[in-house]
Amino acid sequence: MRPIYDFMVIGGGILGLASALELQKRYPERSVILLEKEEAPALHQTGRNSGVIHAGVYYTPGSLKARFCKAGNRAIRAFCDQHSLPYDNCGKLLVATTESELQRMQALVARCAENELEIEVLDQAQLQVREPNINGLGAIFVPSTGIVDYGRICRKMAELFEAAGGEIRYNMPVQSLETFQDRITAYCASDRFQARYMVACAGLQSDHMVTMLGTKPQFRIIPFRGEYYRLAEQHNRIVNHLIYPIPDPALPFLGVHLTRMIDGSVTVGPNAVLSFKREGYTRGAFSLKETVAMLRYAGLRKLVFRHLGASLNELRDSLSKRGYLSRVSKYCPQLMLGDLQEYPAGIRAQAVRADGSLVDDFLFEQTDRALVVCNAPSPAATSSLPIAEHIVSQLAERVKFPQAEPHDSPDEQDDFDIDAENFLRPQGEVI
Repeated sequence: MRPIYDFMVIGGGILGLASALELQKRYPERSVILLEKEEAPALHQTGRNSGVIHAGVYYTPGSLKARFCKAGNRAIRAFCDQHSLPYDNCGKLLVATTESELQRMQALVARCAENELEIEVLDQAQLQVREPNINGLGAIFVPSTGIVDYGRICRKMAELFEAAGGEIRYNMPVQSLETFQDRITAYCASDRFQARYMVACAGLQSDHMVTMLGTKPQFRIIPFRGEYYRLAEQHNRIVNHLIYPIPDPALPFLGVHLTRMIDGSVTVGPNAVLSFKREGYTRGAFSLKETVAMLRYAGLRKLVFRHLGASLNELRDSLSKRGYLSRVSKYCPQLMLGDLQEYPAGIRAQAVRADGSLVDDFLFEQTDRALVVCNAPSPAATSSLPIAEHIVSQLAERVKFPQAEPHDSPDEQDDFDIDAENFLRPQGEVI
């Protein structure tokens, strides 16, 4: 006899944990299980990002990014206040270092107005007062940007979820899924789990999740490694705020910035270099199978061709610390090569369409019994709580439970009802 859970969540990053917590809150009498392939939560994208609580400066008005980020900025702070988790309202400066960047800065000022964000425009003298170690012709100050430890938030979410009756199973990589009329079965390396409904927040493996559900994804996840350096300890007070460049709208990513971390250190990064392994956090990481699959995808070839110059520059600066330093020296010229110390990299799971365009907003795909988060770029961590509310609300439109009263523990299903000619089905990609 095997239990049938009411809800199953795949993925123990911040979106998976927030969704599991929201399901437990919305359906307190129902059973919820979360499957995570690692031995602890938040070991991939969530635990390897820059820890910024974003304000929503760049996002298209009315987009999910803009809506979720603004709500998430408030919600993540409230969550930290409620559970005594540290964060810092340090604010962010977007610094223009050339006349062309000053002109582009005006477009960001207009975008902030459209998104109803409080900002302050600084001239060169005002910038020098705020940041004596930063050179620039002007800047936008965004006071609602902050910093936090998202890994710590995830650990608190996991604690709250289990305290509310939820179940977490670590070391459970999902190898395949099977959809039945009344449930979904997840086959793992050493066990299998059944649930009436499923939410998948699998990050770098999200396109594989869609495939496992029997649907052809209209995108492919392309991994971009974001490499960071940490400044030498004597530079921990080199800046008072987060320092960002003015982004070039012709390029897909924001550029290298100086980020104060919640532990008091300062990081420089990230860049965005194509990774030849989905979870390849080191420069030499390589998977022949994954690389061949990526190179065969027309969307990647078109994307690289479209941004060939930028791609080569990113690769060059990945290989050369001196090139990386030149990017940050535009606005912080006193840093020296020896000030850049090693720091763990992260991987951005970027959904790319077959025409080579980036999926620029959050993207979800839904079946009768499952919802998959397909694209969750920054500001996903900031926006995790409103995203979870959205996921559960979307799922609720299709949720129908049997007429029997809910139980404190999951229902049980006879093994002969499972199409289990084999207990384990190790097909597909490991999640």
